[in-house]
Amino acid sequence: MQLTAPARRTTGAKGTTRTARRTGIHDTDGMAVAAFVLGLLGLLVLNVFLGPIAIALASVALWRGTARRGRALLGLGLGVADLLVLAVFMSADNTMSWSL
Repeated sequence: MQLTAPARRTTGAKGTTRTARRTGIHDTDGMAVAAFVLGLLGLLVLNVFLGPIAIALASVALWRGTARRGRALLGLGLGVADLLVLAVFMSADNTMSWSL
């Protein structure tokens, strides 16, 4: 399984050969999937940490133009839902955390 694009050889200004990698699209797809998984997991545990991480990953993936736009939008929505669930349970318990 290859996570990055294959290396391409390019010649520099003085005739030197260097290797260039194109990893942008694959990285953003991974970010979109990670945002979705962390947002979904954040609904159950550690939503104060996983929610903002899911929001950040989804935002970066959308900003870089991921091919998995729907997955990134779901990750963004789930990250926001994590924080909303935390706020609702905190206000119901009158504490800084929540438990079942």
